[in-house]
Amino acid sequence: MKSSLIALAASLAFALPAAAGETPAPDGAKLYFINLKDGDTVKSPVLIQFGLAGMGVAPAGVDDKENTGHHHLIIDEAIEGEELDEPIPADDHHKHFGGGQTETSIELTPGIHTLQLVLGDWTHIPHNPPVMSEKITVTVE
Repeated sequence: MKSSLIALAASLAFALPAAAGETPAPDGAKLYFINLKDGDTVKSPVLIQFGLAGMGVAPAGVDDKENTGHHHLIIDEAIEGEELDEPIPADDHHKHFGGGQTETSIELTPGIHTLQLVLGDWTHIPHNPPVMSEKITVTVE
């Protein structure tokens, strides 16, 4: 009986989704902007191409593909501290690309904006360690 309970507990542990921030990222995984760099001046709509090295892209909800995630674009905000252990919100400052998209065209108001990419796991939670681009600043004419 005791061995049956241990086997059941072990099988349930593998069936449960990973807790916040527990989906591993491989060493050296890198997320970056392909066509933008810090200090660029752009016109709206802004084409943003997402680059990823050392991992693959899979749509949100796909939990059986190791070393994959999907993109999130953070606009004029930061994700840090405890937020790295929670699902990335979906709002005007946190754009989700859960379909596996690798680029977007977005409208930005004239002025200075910060942009950052964050890779989320199948539940929109950043990997451990987080796979994030450098935060860049662009000026929209």
